[in-house]
Order: sequence, then C-alpha cells, then structure tokens
Amino acid sequence: MDLSAHDETARGIVPAYLLARLAQSGRFTKAADAARQTLIAGRPQFRARLNFSIDENGALVAELGDAPNRTISDAGGTETLPGAVVRAEDEPPVDDASVNEAFDGLGATFELLLAAFARNSLDGAGAPLNATVHYGTDYDNAFWDGERMVFGDGDGEVFLGFTRSLTVIGHELAHGVIQHTANLEYRGQPGALNESIADVFGALTEQYARGQTAEQATWLIGAGIFTDEVQGTALRSMIEPGTAYDDDELGKDPQPAHMSDFVQTTEDNGGVHINSGIPNRAFALTATTLGGNAWERAGTVWYRALTGGLSATATFRDFADATVAAAAEEYGDSEVAAVRDAWTTVGVIDDERDRRSE
Repeated sequence: MDLSAHDETARGIVPAYLLARLAQSGRFTKAADAARQTLIAGRPQFRARLNFSIDENGALVAELGDAPNRTISDAGGTETLPGAVVRAEDEPPVDDASVNEAFDGLGATFELLLAAFARNSLDGAGAPLNATVHYGTDYDNAFWDGERMVFGDGDGEVFLGFTRSLTVIGHELAHGVIQHTANLEYRGQPGALNESIADVFGALTEQYARGQTAEQATWLIGAGIFTDEVQGTALRSMIEPGTAYDDDELGKDPQPAHMSDFVQTTEDNGGVHINSGIPNRAFALTATTLGGNAWERAGTVWYRALTGGLSATATFRDFADATVAAAAEEYGDSEVAAVRDAWTTVGVIDDERDRRSE
C-alpha cells in the first residue's frame, strides 16, 4: 500500500511521518488501520458587536466592535466538505460536544488575534470562520484546507477527537493568518517556519483563553489528543522539543532543539514538522525570558516579523533577523537581547561567526 501523504495530509496537525509509523503498528490495530485510511484520504463577511463600558462620569458607553462569524458543519463521517450546517453565530450550544468545542475554539482564536494584534479574523478584514467536524471515519488528523478547519474524530485507540485541543485549533487557523500574510512556502526551512509560527499562535490562543503567563504555560501542542495507551503528553513541546512522546509503537518525538541537530530529509516536505522545533524553542525562550503574558511582547515581535514584509522563502536566519528588528522597533534593549539570545541558544544566530564574516 502506498502510504505517501497527500499535500493536504502533510499540512495536518498530525505529521505524516507519525501516521506512517502508526500505520505499521501491531499493538494498535484499529489505530493502524485508521492511520492508513487517513494517509490515503488526505484532506480535500463583516460582523460587529456592541461593547459596553462605564466612562469616568458613570455613564454607560456602547461601542461597535469586531465580532467573529462562525459556522460549524458536520461531515457525518464522510469526506465530503463542507457538510451540513449544525451551528452558526449567535446560536446556542448543541448536544454534540465536538461542534461546541470547535465553535468555542474558533472564537478563542478570534479573540486572541483581535486583543493581542488588533487583527480582525484571519485575513484582518473579518473573514468568516468555518469548520467541519466528524470528517471521515476514524480520521486521525485536523487541518486547514485554505478555507475552513476540518476535524477528524480520531481512532479512539491512539488519537481522540481533535476538537478537544485548543492549541490544535489555534495552530490550524494560524495557517490562515500565514496564508494571508507572508504565505511561507510549505517546504524546507520556510515550511518549518510556517509550522512553527502556527504553533506559536496555537500556544498563545490557549494561554490567552486560560489567562496564563509564559511561566505558567505548558508549551505543549496537541495535549489531550492522545489516549492513555500512548506514552506521551502531546504532539510537540515548544519549550523542550523532542520530549513530547516516547512510545514503543509511535517512536520518539524527532524534533531537534538546536541547529546542530537540524534534520535533512526529503520526507515531511523537507522536515517541516520536525525542524519547527528549533524556532519553536526560540519563541518559548524569548517569552519565558521576558516573562508575563507571551502574547504581549514576545507575541507582538513574532507577529510584526510575520506581517512586516517577510519573504515567502524566508530561512530561520531571515526570520530571526526580522524578529530582532521588530523587537528594536517596538520595544528596547531588553527585548532585543531576549530575542537575540533565544535565537543564539538554538544555534540560528552565531555572534562569533557573524563577527568573523564582517
């Protein structure tokens, strides 16, 4: 059986290399079959709200503000998109937990983008937020298809439903933000940056929703989507790449934390889900060094670098330089030092090498 991943599967939250490993499992027989089917299948307007406040004179003030426009559809176990609409904006929760989790996750991502970066939805212009749940049978992934979020239910043996993870939802919607900004190529270092920046937004969405500081955060991406049968906590750890899971069947988390361990491969679109661990750690280190809320100074620096004219073929070093420049423009010496030190720690910036080349 040909287990090569379609481009759509390659962009899902679960890396194709992990699904391919799972597809060979003798221990998780149902999950192995689900992984094979997942690999074969691939993945195929303005709203406003009134915000009320009290002014200094005690008067009620009503202001018009941006609001999300969410629509959740149900594929009913098929691979046909978008499926039947089951919940729209301003409608109450339904009996289906996956529908409500998707609805709430889209809203949480919208709120992070608006509050932290003054960005009105994915395109900055109020784009609708659409999602489909119950995609496929035992489908072991979640993905952004260029227009909507799509969630599988997992196989129940290794993977649980993907709507239960806010970092997964924030990550996949972030691909929409990237699509509308730098539109980073999905291969090699630009592709790994694409995945890393999506992880940053995923982590920030969860932290903002929970009111967590950088020190309180887990920095895990996809926590809660593994069953108890798996020896692992999440798909990825931003603060400690390579430690998210270590299972007899799934193998060990292959993410490097330093450029000295950069993985050269033709698989995974040139290692986009693997080497993203390096810029992931740079962001987590920056955020924890600066302290406080990661979506503020560290998040702003990353967002400004992404939206400040970044090339679609940017390398790790290109993005590192863009973040240092953004820190200098937005803040001061302490922020610049934190950003530069983080990239130095992961081996992307080498001050000694830079001096020798001058």
